[in-house]
Formats: sequence, structure tokens, C-alpha cells
Amino acid sequence: MGFIIPIYKPLLNGNEKKYVNDCLDSSWISSRGDYIKKFEDGISGYLGVKHSTAVCNGTVALHLALVTLGIGENDEVIVPSFTYIASVSSIVYTGATPVFVDSLESTWQMDPDDVKKKITNKTKAIMAVHIYGHPCEMKELQKIAKEYDLFLIEDTAEALGSKYDGKYAGTFGDISTLSFYGNKTLTTGEGGMVLTNDETLHDRAYHFKMHGLAKYREYWHDVIGYNYRMTNICAAIGLAQLETIEGRIKQKRQLVSWYIKYLKDLPIEYHREAKNVFHTYWMFTIVVENPQVRDELRNYLRDKGVETRPSFYPVHTMPMFSLKYQKHPFAEKIGWCGINLPSFPSLEENEVMEICSHIKNFYKL
Repeated sequence: MGFIIPIYKPLLNGNEKKYVNDCLDSSWISSRGDYIKKFEDGISGYLGVKHSTAVCNGTVALHLALVTLGIGENDEVIVPSFTYIASVSSIVYTGATPVFVDSLESTWQMDPDDVKKKITNKTKAIMAVHIYGHPCEMKELQKIAKEYDLFLIEDTAEALGSKYDGKYAGTFGDISTLSFYGNKTLTTGEGGMVLTNDETLHDRAYHFKMHGLAKYREYWHDVIGYNYRMTNICAAIGLAQLETIEGRIKQKRQLVSWYIKYLKDLPIEYHREAKNVFHTYWMFTIVVENPQVRDELRNYLRDKGVETRPSFYPVHTMPMFSLKYQKHPFAEKIGWCGINLPSFPSLEENEVMEICSHIKNFYKL
């Protein structure tokens, strides 16, 4: 059905058309062209990282980061169970084993204490996933990674612009990734980025994403690589989006303040911002009493023309990972009882009021 208020729609109110038309006029529409470097340099400058390499989506960015670090068979990577499947799938692609940890009730991010418990002699990396735009406990995770000599990977797909202790998410680890899917705060339609301050890691990532093409010999390939390149058109859209990102983040934080205001006194929880964090709220998410109420509320909102999404289901409960029984209580609570509400930056206050009014009426039934 068509929704009166969708869960998300991108805001394309800058130079997107101008830059795309420039690509068309110049005929540079594929994986070569000026906009790719401009976009990479723009992201590097915005976040304050030395190196960025653009790729075709966020999932391959994660896979490329893992390959760049040399992670493969017989290795283990610690990852939160409460995450989107791509975080985990990318680990499996390399032949490594994902090891799941629970999330903190205070921030919904991976629990550093649980991380320490899961480290074995096969552990090679920790993948910190900044869920819904709220950064993980990066100081604790950095300490653990240093103590156990592990790589620290940041999946920053949902947290571009978020900060931990005044420093951007995606700038704490050895390597980090971004996603620019259509519902992300910055979109290129499909796209991603791999970021690092380590020149060697950057060179390796670039090498692997370009089919393993040798640097000094034309059409000679010295490793099995991948075609993970971004197109110039996508980069053009991304550059235009980057020029207006601060405005979109401000709008998203404003709509969250409206949700908090108009959902006051209802028996729901919501994703809160820690004191040392700047939360960009990729999605505004509420948690209700139980799975039955979650489903009934979603159906009620759907009938009123409001689109919602369930929060991410805990990956350890999915068929391909559930053969070995595990219990991650808080990941399961958010996974079974969470709802993503409409979170697009151009959402107006009257629309938020309408959504909240429907939720209030549901609880009066």
C-alpha cells in the first residue's frame, strides 16, 4: 500500500542534479571521473581521516575492510548480535567466524565486558557497529583491542556525523566503513566508503577493490581482487549530499526532539543519547512491552497510513546462526519489541504529532 507518511525518503535539495548532469555532459558516468576523488577527499576532510576509498555499497565496504586486514579462515571476529545482517555476512564472506556479543541497555551498543569474555586465541578483530547512529563505547573497545592485540573495525553505516567524546565515529579504529544507501543520512543511491589513517591499509584496500590490478604494470593482476568501485555519478550525488549534511543532521535531531516531546508519558522506551555522545539518530526507535504489542501497534499505524519497520532481529537467532544455542537478553528484547518510526529529515512537526497521536490512541484502545 502507499503510505501517507513513509519510513524514509531521501532529501535531495542541493547540487545533486547539477553534478549528475555534469557527469552526463562529460560522459564520465562509470568508475572514473573527477567526482570520485572529490567525494573521497570531502569525506576525509569532514571526518578528519587521512584516506578514503569509495566503493559500490556498504556491505562490500565491510568485506573489503576485512580482506584488507587479512582476516580469513580459522579467524574469529567479535560482532554485536543486534545489528543489520551485513555486518555479520561480511565476516562469513571471508571464511572467518562471527562471534556474537550482547548490547548495553544504556546505549544499545555492543557490551565491552561481553567482548572481553568472548576473546579466544582465534580472535583477530572486534567489529564495533554504531547502531542507529549512536556510537559504541569506543574508549573501552580501544583498550581491549590494544590489550589483546586485535584489529578494531568500525561499521559506521548508520552513524556518519555522530561523535564520541567530541570525535567522529569512524575515526577510532584501524579501519572503518560507511554506507550511502538511499535511506542513509548521506546517500548516493547505493555506495560505501572504506576509511583509515594507515597508508598501507589504504593502498591494500584500493588494490583489492580494483580487481587486484598491479600498480606499475598495465592489465597485470597480482592478487584475486574485486570489482567494488563506485561510479562517478554516485560520487557526484554524494558530494552534493556532503555539502548539506549538517543541515540534515540538524533536522533529524529536531524531529527526534518532537518525538520525545509528544510521546511523553507513554509506556515505551526510546533510544537515548549518552552524555558524551552526539547522536545523529539515523532511525528513531521505540521499544514496547512485548512482541505482541509491537506487531499490533505496527498494524495499527499501517492502517493509519504510517509506515514503520521492526528493529533489527538478533542475528544469533537467525537460522544459519542458531544451531549453537546462545542467549543475548538485551539484543533479544530490542529485536523482538523495537519499532523504527519515520525518520526522514524533511519530516514536519505536524506529521510527528500525527504519528504520536496515533500511538496514544492505540494505547487508549
